[in-house]
Amino acid sequence: MTEDTYQELLCLVSPLIERQSTVMRNPISWEFTTLISKPSLCKIIPETCKAIYMVLKKFIKFPSTTSEWEDIATDFEDKWNFPHCLGSIDGKHIRIVPPADSGSYYYNYKKTHSIVLMAIANANYEFIYCDVGTNGRISDGGVINNTVFYKRLVEKKLNIPERQPVTNSTRELNYVFVGDEAFAMRPDLLKPFSRATLTNNRRIYNYRLSRARRVIENTFGILASRFRVLYTAINMDVNNIEWVVLACCALHNFLRKQSATYAPPDVFDREYTSEGVTVKGLRCDAEKMHHLQRRSGCKTLEEAKKVQNEFCTYFNGEGSVPWQDKFALDV
Repeated sequence: MTEDTYQELLCLVSPLIERQSTVMRNPISWEFTTLISKPSLCKIIPETCKAIYMVLKKFIKFPSTTSEWEDIATDFEDKWNFPHCLGSIDGKHIRIVPPADSGSYYYNYKKTHSIVLMAIANANYEFIYCDVGTNGRISDGGVINNTVFYKRLVEKKLNIPERQPVTNSTRELNYVFVGDEAFAMRPDLLKPFSRATLTNNRRIYNYRLSRARRVIENTFGILASRFRVLYTAINMDVNNIEWVVLACCALHNFLRKQSATYAPPDVFDREYTSEGVTVKGLRCDAEKMHHLQRRSGCKTLEEAKKVQNEFCTYFNGEGSVPWQDKFALDV
């Protein structure tokens, strides 16, 4: 970040972490440049991370009105050619050094110990929702069931817009979130068709959904490339680890808005392979920040299948884009 941005952040955080000088000693200054003892750091880091999150959590804005959801959907359609998309959902395992006597409570399918960061991103690589703390044993998309977001989604308390015609079309489509095979599909949460059932039309649908879904992958990629602690096994009290991760997410959004050097345009020109397709963006190192485990054998609601097929028909009809046939061949 630039010095001006750092000073802005310091002014926001200082009231929460500033300490008084006493006759016994002076507090550690933000300008302190010599070695700080481990006991002091063990206290300073969690307190500072908590303070950062408390003052910056306003930058992780979860929509509360139908109009705000529609604004997000407009951005997805303009930037990623996916209409009525409310957000891209995914989760990552944040590796930890497990607490003593925790046994296999945090042990995940990758044979490491972790807690899960579940997040939703808008079309601009910004988090609109973050949930941290579910133990790593819940390795697949079922972890979303533990979130406040999912409970409100199921109870229809998110003020999501009603089904309506797509821009420049008479076809009505649901407003949906997009995810991958880790999640159970719902009428308001779409995922790809399985590879075993692919037709050409379904390949095109998978490609179009993948373009929108990769936004969260790239968001995690930017986050981890800047906050390298997320690529390590964090050795702290688990409650403090949650504050560290939340502070990183809040800082990510703050710097996406305030600092042009945080994620410069050339970051999005890097190529990687996703689902068999060479795409551009920045992706996490999967060995250091594990994906959620893919689900298999889950029963899908008929209404969800209907919505999935409606989007498939739209993407192969009036909603097609000129380049989709070329890229869909590799999906």
